[in-house]
Amino acid sequence: MAVKKRILTGDRPTGKLHLGHYVGSLINRVKLQDEYDTFVIIADMQALTTNFKQPEKLGQDIREVAMDYMAVGIDPEKATIFIQSYIPEIAELTMYYSMFTTVNTLRHNPTVKTEAKERGYQEMMYGFLGYPVSQAADISIFKAHLVPVGQDQVPHIELTRKIVRQFNELYKPVLIEPDALISEVPRLIGLDGGSKMSKSLNNAIYLSDKEEVIGKQIRTAVTDPARIHPTDPGHPEICTIYAYHNVFNKEFVPEVTVLCREGKIGCVACKSKLTKVLNAFLVPIREKRKELEAKPALLDEILIEGTKKAHKVAKLTMEEVRDVMGLNYFKKQGN
Repeated sequence: MAVKKRILTGDRPTGKLHLGHYVGSLINRVKLQDEYDTFVIIADMQALTTNFKQPEKLGQDIREVAMDYMAVGIDPEKATIFIQSYIPEIAELTMYYSMFTTVNTLRHNPTVKTEAKERGYQEMMYGFLGYPVSQAADISIFKAHLVPVGQDQVPHIELTRKIVRQFNELYKPVLIEPDALISEVPRLIGLDGGSKMSKSLNNAIYLSDKEEVIGKQIRTAVTDPARIHPTDPGHPEICTIYAYHNVFNKEFVPEVTVLCREGKIGCVACKSKLTKVLNAFLVPIREKRKELEAKPALLDEILIEGTKKAHKVAKLTMEEVRDVMGLNYFKKQGN
């Protein structure tokens, strides 16, 4: 029986997950867990790079993310879900990597530059600037072969490959250079129609939102600004609601394309159809989430057991790392 390749994926816990997460990564993870040895990291230390003033929120945010994972179908029997900060070896490997990763390399990382600009950072904190090094440690300490990412995250994987390559050349080739498993799914735009769906931009629909909230949110979504009256010809390709139909209601797309262009369906009616579809889609996710909310001890047990399993793997890798670096000072040769 062939040994499955390993993947490492995950999120920074900054609150509940939304439809953008589902489309961009979660649905893919559910599929991948049957094909690969899947490790799913809840990167709480990296969440502190932008939320360091409110560390007390992390405990609940970690649980919110874990519930969303399992509600959409990530199975803890198939995937190892674990908490980053409870594996100190990750921080240790991050420090070793930082010794030969230049500040210029990090400053020129396009993903870091983009996020710094979005957040209005005039200066970057040490932790924020260096989080790609932490990500490299996350990936390589578990010897992941593949990392599922969107196109915008490819620079992080390239940096990880560079760091791992340097480490293997400096000491001994004990770590794996990971490959990016690029998702071809386009990002889901936010309700404002101008950017990706994001909590920080307040333009998101959450997997845990109730029916009435979904309806309210959809009513606020930006549509075709040229349509003043329901009978005005529309341009569906620029409409946020049309984009959502294209993801969650594909069978309706040919019909709504014609109706919109000919001014035979108004935006209110179109939004109403989408609201029904989204609520029907989210029913089983909400039900599974309610089950998990009612069993906090079980949720914590899943996280603890997943973290224990991940910790064992990380400890073995760090033994190898220390050996080849000559840092196991009191280990007898040959042992």
